[in-house]
Amino acid sequence: MAEQAVDTDGEPAAPGKRQPPPTVSASSASSAPGRPPESAPGRPPESVPGRPPKDETSSSDTPPRQRRSTADAQDGGVWSGATRAVLFAAAASVGRGFAGRRRELLSLRADIERAGLDTLAGRKAARSRVLLIAGRPGWGRTALAEELARRLADDYPDGVLSARLTTSAGDPVSTERTARELLGRLGVSAPPGADEDDLSEALREALDGRRVLLLLDDVAGAEQVDALLPDEPDCLVVAVSRGPLTGVPDVRPCTVGGLDVSAAVGLLAQYTGPTRITCDPVAAQSLVEECAGQPAALVLVGGWLAARPQASVADALARLCELPPDEGDHDHGARPLTRAFRLAYAALPSAVARMLRLLVLAPGGSADAQIASALAGCSVADGEAALEGFAAYGMLRPRGPGRYLVPGCLDPLLRERLAAEERPAEVELARARMLERAVRQLHACRLAAEPAGSPGRKKLAGMPKPLRFSSSAEAAGWLEERLPTLIEAARLAVETGQLDTLARRLVAALTHALTAHRGFDGAAVELYGLHQLVLDVARRRDLPVERAAALLNLGDLDGGAGRVDKALARYKSALEAARASGDPYTTGRALESIGGTYQALEDWHRAADWFGRALELRLSRRDTPAAARLYARLGTVHGYAGRWGEALRDWRAAAAACRRADDRPGYARALSGTADAQERSGRPREALRTWAETAAAARTCGDTGLHAELARHAADAMDRLGGDPAVARSLRRTARRIEAGEAEDTGPSPQSGD
Repeated sequence: MAEQAVDTDGEPAAPGKRQPPPTVSASSASSAPGRPPESAPGRPPESVPGRPPKDETSSSDTPPRQRRSTADAQDGGVWSGATRAVLFAAAASVGRGFAGRRRELLSLRADIERAGLDTLAGRKAARSRVLLIAGRPGWGRTALAEELARRLADDYPDGVLSARLTTSAGDPVSTERTARELLGRLGVSAPPGADEDDLSEALREALDGRRVLLLLDDVAGAEQVDALLPDEPDCLVVAVSRGPLTGVPDVRPCTVGGLDVSAAVGLLAQYTGPTRITCDPVAAQSLVEECAGQPAALVLVGGWLAARPQASVADALARLCELPPDEGDHDHGARPLTRAFRLAYAALPSAVARMLRLLVLAPGGSADAQIASALAGCSVADGEAALEGFAAYGMLRPRGPGRYLVPGCLDPLLRERLAAEERPAEVELARARMLERAVRQLHACRLAAEPAGSPGRKKLAGMPKPLRFSSSAEAAGWLEERLPTLIEAARLAVETGQLDTLARRLVAALTHALTAHRGFDGAAVELYGLHQLVLDVARRRDLPVERAAALLNLGDLDGGAGRVDKALARYKSALEAARASGDPYTTGRALESIGGTYQALEDWHRAADWFGRALELRLSRRDTPAAARLYARLGTVHGYAGRWGEALRDWRAAAAACRRADDRPGYARALSGTADAQERSGRPREALRTWAETAAAARTCGDTGLHAELARHAADAMDRLGGDPAVARSLRRTARRIEAGEAEDTGPSPQSGD
């Protein structure tokens, strides 16, 4: 049989690329557990590759789980022999391409040009056109939408944006999450913590004046589309849903059903090759009729045949018809897919089938080799080989290099298998392994951001090779690519509530990695959601310290986004939690944050009151650096309020505390505040002397930027207060040279007695 060999991405195999090992007898290599293997011609059943010789351990009295583990051990490992041969044989035999749907594509393109209700009424269209592709999962609705978007891409030069509005577990995705994701792809930043209405409005403003095709997959309801619908008539929205969207005006529906016979046979030929179809066209048509022309069912049966070069189309039809009745057969719409899945799933070796059903635990249904190996407890190489085989079987969809997605139509079927064949403890253990692997990857990602030769880089070099990153750029790229999956993993871990310790570790690791690569401001949007997850866990587990820390972090982000009132409410809640836990550090931070919020509101009296409470706590703990900072903040607030006597006292106390803490930059700043308070309170000679001390302290503070700033301020003050003009000119020259990156001026230096 002459068939074109293709790689796992559907392209002809490049010369020199890794080729699969020789295939074994398909029927024997992938027979279902408990079914007698079919021997190859001229070979007795005992010598079939990949099967252990019969002995007492394989008798019918042995429990099935023990028989499988014994067979795997005698085979040399669960991923050797027949298993690996089946997977790579399938991966090497599959070709992919869009089949059929010519009538639907023509109808959809005609609906784009057809006049809408606004046009017929003589009005300009107020919103973009909406095309609806309706149908049940598994009937090719998403493939049709993606093919339509591909063909229309040239008509929409500003790009194609896609979003999935239903999670892998079947829950609707919030509009806030979808709008923020689309804004990120448009390069528009939204403030952290913005609500749904603000994000929807920001998305419409970003799409104004653009020609964008918006593909919304797995729409759960009309309200999801209405919240994201652009006000730009030149945009186009293609929605994929199970049923009609009655709440969206002027929507153009297109219902998909089974493929016609020629297109269905062509889709089947992509997996089987043309030879087997030509040899038995009647069986091919009968197989299409048995599958009702459902694309997902045909793909699964085609994958079953692709892994069995010696099997004919009639063999697949016979095996499909021999399947016993099942509860899923009562639903005629789901019957073809259910039976095709049973055929393909039963043919998998036990260890491979276990990995497949565990993949539904992957966040968002998105899996890579690391996730697969962690779920199944195998090596990364074996996980990669298994994912390639699953994609060849039609059980996974490739989504980029090394990334795969569990189809939505197969997700409920796999979850049924998971609930029926796995104990809850095993499921929880697999999920724990996956989260632990993610924590280790994020730890390595954070270490990769540290400078070369640092202790963190040395620690990274000692980690296992599959977890290491060769450079900071590689780690940053991995983080950006996997970020939606990692955030979804954290969200699911928190919602499940069974692995809260791992969930907290995952959120902490993700927070540190994002901050290391993006900085606090660049990661503020993601950090807001992560801190909310920490808050949920802390409330559920009654952890007051963690609750206070999460509230403080959320308050900081709210304050940075301009939501001062909301930030103040979070800070006060954090103060209550911190006092309940008896943690002085968190209590002090909450007190200081409340004072800072009142300072932003220009309520100087309350700000000074809260800063004073925080200062008393820091002094009682003998925290000199924190006390110096609070003295400085009190001096600033009293200065704004015009109480210069109190401000002078606080700035002097801040300077003394900085001197004790050996904080030279802080000491220079405190001296400048002291000099300013002296000048404002009518003490020019003292102010002139303090400004001279400030300039001298700035020379040795070690901060060139601060040195230049204070030198300029001191020069201006000397001009105002009648100081030495030569010293003022020297300070200005010093400031200019520091800003220009030149050497410091060596002219006359100010002395405290000048």
